[in-house]
Amino acid sequence: MAPGHVAYGLRAQYGLIVAPETVMAWERGEISPSSAELTALAGVLWCSPGELIAEPVTLREHRISRGLAVEELSRRLGLEASAYQKMEDTGRWKGNERQSAALATVLGLTLAQFVIATGKQEELAELLRSAVTTRWQAYVKPLGKLLPIPKTHLERVLERLHGEYQSRMVATLSWGSGGGAGSGDAGREFLADIVDRFWSLAGGAA
Repeated sequence: MAPGHVAYGLRAQYGLIVAPETVMAWERGEISPSSAELTALAGVLWCSPGELIAEPVTLREHRISRGLAVEELSRRLGLEASAYQKMEDTGRWKGNERQSAALATVLGLTLAQFVIATGKQEELAELLRSAVTTRWQAYVKPLGKLLPIPKTHLERVLERLHGEYQSRMVATLSWGSGGGAGSGDAGREFLADIVDRFWSLAGGAA
C-alpha cells in the first residue's frame, strides 16, 4: 500500500487525519505514531501492533508488542493507570520492588531490557562501579531495589564481580616497576565493561 492509501484507510476506518508524509516518516523511523495511531495502522495493514515494532525498546513499545492496554497493564502491576502512563511517557520507572518484578514478568523482559526500558542504565553502571571498588555488600539493597533479581543471586554476582576487579588490580600491580599505569588501564577497562560483565553473570531472565 502506498502512503496515500494508508492515510486514506486511517481516515476512513478510524477517523484519524494523517498526512501521507507522516506515514512516510513513520516508515523511515523519523517519528513514531501514538498508541492510537499504531493500533489503527495495524488495523489498516491487517497485522498486530507488535508486528510493526521491529525491536521493542521503551516501556510503551514492550506493552504494545504484548497487546496490552495501559489500563490492563496498570491493573496487573497494582498501579493507577494515570501513574503508569506518566512513567511510560517520561521513560522513568518509579515502581517498587514488587511492581518492578511484575512489570518484568508481564512484559517478558530480560534484565537488560528491563534496565533500558525503565531508563536505569546510568544508575546501574554507577552502582556497579561503586560496588566493585568499595564494599560490595553495601550495594545489595540499592541494586535490589533497582533490579527484579533474587537477593541471593545478586549477592553472588556482586561478590564475583568484586573479586574479579580486585584480582585484576592486584595482578597488574605485581608487574615490575610499580605497574601504576597498567593497573589504571586495567581498572578503567574493567569498569567500562562492568555492565556487560554483570549481564553475563546475572543471566538474561529478570
